[in-house]
Amino acid sequence: MTTQFNPLSETTDENVRKMLDQWCEYLSVQRNLSDKTVSSYMEDMKGFCDFLFSSFSQPVDEKLLQDLSVTDFRSFLAWRHQNQADRTTVARGISAIKNFFKYLMRQNILKNTAVMSVAVARPKHHLPHPITSEQAKKFLKTAFELHKYPWSGWRDRALFTLMYGCGLRIAEALALDVKDVVPMPEVLCIKGKGNKERLVPVLPAVQTILQTYLDHHPYPHPNNPLFVGFHGDRINPGVVQRTVRKIREKLSLPETTTPHALRHSFATHLLENGGDLKSIQELLGHKTLSATQRYTKITTRDMQRVYQKSHPRAG
Repeated sequence: MTTQFNPLSETTDENVRKMLDQWCEYLSVQRNLSDKTVSSYMEDMKGFCDFLFSSFSQPVDEKLLQDLSVTDFRSFLAWRHQNQADRTTVARGISAIKNFFKYLMRQNILKNTAVMSVAVARPKHHLPHPITSEQAKKFLKTAFELHKYPWSGWRDRALFTLMYGCGLRIAEALALDVKDVVPMPEVLCIKGKGNKERLVPVLPAVQTILQTYLDHHPYPHPNNPLFVGFHGDRINPGVVQRTVRKIREKLSLPETTTPHALRHSFATHLLENGGDLKSIQELLGHKTLSATQRYTKITTRDMQRVYQKSHPRAG
């Protein structure tokens, strides 16, 4: 969104700012949402308060919130569209506002159900873009070859092997410390979105690469980050993303080959080789099975492609 938000101190009164602070604490402590999600919701509410401040020419107070109509909420949607917010951003914004008003009603602070009547078009859910198992092997090999120093080559190979071999998100892998893999575990305890923990088995092939990296780790103290930069700090996700772009260019892989594509590949390859959806859901840490079912569409699509190409009656 292109609009620059005003500080809440300009757009809201003290009472509403207190409501927002209490709501954020509720999201973090009671709902156990991640800091990133809470921050995104708060940005949405800042945008909403900015809109109300401009529309009503007064700071947002409790009475204004109480009196908002369906038309007011729909005008906010139109305002966001005019400011080039995409469909996903608009949907998240309405979700944040609904959550805030539900919280206020549960706390008996105020009652306004008008926003519950506002619906937005659901964001399009694009299919994941995995790479093939052969491409994954070349990807991991190239991750090592790109580096001048053996330790950093083993670092990247270990990082990408862990992400592909265990289905980890980039943030989950980078959050690990040396003590999490020393001694080498057969199962890793991963803290995912919303601080939800899950257990992920570490395959022998992954253990071997991790151990080789640990043997080259320049800062092997147990409390240090597992994946470090040259100065011993936890490696930045942006550095990892640049490395992936270099590998992608070297191997002529599609632009959809991102760090997250390794996680997609993990799930897709498990499914292709007989893994059941429920187990894959648990390994990925998906909250609902529907999120995991996207991978069945990929395998079905690929089977249809093979059928069209190979079956004598396909034409």
